[in-house]
Amino acid sequence: MRIEKTTFPLSDKLIHDFEVYQSDIKRNDTEKIFTRRKEAFDQFLQLGLPTQQLEEWRNTNLTEVYQEEYNHYYQNHEIIEDIDKVFQCNVPHLDTIMLAMLNGRYVSKDKVLVKLENGVIYGSFAAALQQFPHIIEKYFAQYADSSKNAFTAINTAMAQDGFFIFVPDGVEVEKPFQIVNVIHHDQNICLQTRNLIVLGKNSKLSLIHCDDSYNHQKSLSNTVSEIVLGENASLDHYKMQNVNNASTIINSTYFNLADNARLCSNGMSLNGGILKNNNYVKMDGQGCDTNIYGLYLMDEKQHIDNMVFVEHLKPNCTSSELFKGILDDSATAVFNGHVIVSKDAQKTNASQSNKNILLTDKAKVNTKPFLEIYADDVKCSHGATVGQLDNEAMFYIRSRGISEHNAKMLLMYAFADEIIQKISIEPLRYRTEDMVKRRLRGELSVCDQCVLHCSTPEKDYNFEIDLTKI
Repeated sequence: MRIEKTTFPLSDKLIHDFEVYQSDIKRNDTEKIFTRRKEAFDQFLQLGLPTQQLEEWRNTNLTEVYQEEYNHYYQNHEIIEDIDKVFQCNVPHLDTIMLAMLNGRYVSKDKVLVKLENGVIYGSFAAALQQFPHIIEKYFAQYADSSKNAFTAINTAMAQDGFFIFVPDGVEVEKPFQIVNVIHHDQNICLQTRNLIVLGKNSKLSLIHCDDSYNHQKSLSNTVSEIVLGENASLDHYKMQNVNNASTIINSTYFNLADNARLCSNGMSLNGGILKNNNYVKMDGQGCDTNIYGLYLMDEKQHIDNMVFVEHLKPNCTSSELFKGILDDSATAVFNGHVIVSKDAQKTNASQSNKNILLTDKAKVNTKPFLEIYADDVKCSHGATVGQLDNEAMFYIRSRGISEHNAKMLLMYAFADEIIQKISIEPLRYRTEDMVKRRLRGELSVCDQCVLHCSTPEKDYNFEIDLTKI
């Protein structure tokens, strides 16, 4: 079937801006990098912005987003003296190496790129392109496929900054890295953020990536991350999303695993207007182990679309996917899980599961776990459930003298807790537990995270029951 391309104000704006700013982009690129950008832009012209005619986008409609007028933000690096106050983390006892992004640009107190004694490099992607072009050339646009994903293509063409982390062979980073990505602007802005993380052989890293917004202005954030795990490397990856209802986030993460690499990725989506999370995992080595978890709590008219594409290319690899969602009001959710096992990937063990609770008859979820298997010596499973809170469990809890409201809270928290307990960083797990409890009670909003400005009076929270004691 031939799919007709449709032009939108957003696509016209993107094409216009690339043509206007390409000389500025080229000035900071090597010849090889800019050639890849031009190829990606040509691919974007061929693809056009995705519509519901495409299977992957059938249940996510961005037509209204495409009609909005956005301004691209091309501000240079910002130096903020009191960055520790502006990007204050409210997770008690969480000791991390902080990287800050404001409106798609890396910000710092002094240096935009840091190299530690053990060889670890971290900071601005744009600065890394200037100082370590040989590293960027080796990995940039090598794993993120622009030929099939229009948002990846236009990001590759236009992205100017993001965060960069390089961990050399044999280095285990003791402190987690924490990226705080904040949108705070008085205009509707469109951001093209590019991130690159490289883990060498026998290295280890924990990474916390937080998306927040500090006002209620409309925004479109298109983020592409390429994460490369060398032989026997290990990565614990956490993606936390709490943005306003006017925000649209297209988040595409490409993981590439070499022999015996281990990946554990956990996504927590607590707020957001439209969230589209694409996770691409390519196990290009033997003995790899991948675990992808997700929890989403949506209400009002919020929409989330989680897509996980896992490729088993070599023998003796395992993968596991578990996504859980609670939807209230008129919220909608999509889950597309696709595991492909190539003919050479014998001894594969793969599972995927999506479970959902709908609290109203207006909430809706579309779920499609899918297996594509070409090997004959494998163990694979998939499944999905959509339902309401269990009436028998409700009756049992209420028979113990617990109110209907608190009984619902207990059941919802117990449902979500399986994902929360996968967080191995203890302070982050405790804080996530608290945020999920508040979110389930309807008390958590983006204003609770605001440290830049706040005119809202303080609010007292009254918990009728302490869930931590259960």
